[in-house]
Amino acid sequence: MNILFVGDIFGSAGRRIVREHLPHVLESHAVDLLVINGENAAGGFGITPSIAEEIFDLGAQVITTGNHFWDKKEIFEYITVPAASHERGRRVIRPANFATTTPGYGFYQGSLPNGQEYAVLNMQGRVFMSSTDDPFRKADEMLAQITAKVILVDFHAEATSEKVAMGWYLDGRVTAVLGTHTHIPTADERVLPGGTAYQTDVGMSGPYDSVIGVETELVLKRFLTGMPAKFEAAKGNPKMCATLISCDGTTGRAQRVQRIMLGE
Repeated sequence: MNILFVGDIFGSAGRRIVREHLPHVLESHAVDLLVINGENAAGGFGITPSIAEEIFDLGAQVITTGNHFWDKKEIFEYITVPAASHERGRRVIRPANFATTTPGYGFYQGSLPNGQEYAVLNMQGRVFMSSTDDPFRKADEMLAQITAKVILVDFHAEATSEKVAMGWYLDGRVTAVLGTHTHIPTADERVLPGGTAYQTDVGMSGPYDSVIGVETELVLKRFLTGMPAKFEAAKGNPKMCATLISCDGTTGRAQRVQRIMLGE
């Protein structure tokens, strides 16, 4: 079984580069399950229902998010409409370790047309980020509810140490732990001893002539003056960053992991 995870889509440039490359990547790698992080897809901050629909139309089974999940208020109704009348909204998930009163869901379990069951779990780190419940214990709680063998975890976190720790903590219990949020792809992809594919950060699918997606001059002004400034998504030099995982669908154990970075 082949799983493709596309890193944080950032703004219109990110959406465009993913549209350009995704079809041939899906075909050439015979991808069975496509998961995309879309939390920055709307102008670099949040996701809207129309953009979620656009991402699903590209073939995504699940859209993961992170700390910018709330930035577009329109998404609230989209994710809380009863699944019977709007099944796609249920497949946009937010970090499971947000407060229990938070709208939405932290994981999705489904099956592919061939009957293969899978689950996608979204978590957020606590180091250098806003306060959330303990992601390690929340992962234990969520995994107790999941029956699928193939389980992909999007760990949306800032600190590399926290991400590495989560990889080791879940090794042998999930198919993959893939980091998002920092928008910089890391070269540490590997299959851990227990059969879990790991990468500290998949990287951003967006404009790389920028400061992690934002117009460079705006960020430099804030660093140099300390004054607030409205950030805008950049557009230059877009690249699609993704991670490809091959696994045994029966056991959920990863066999191979590969970084992908494609530009114009």
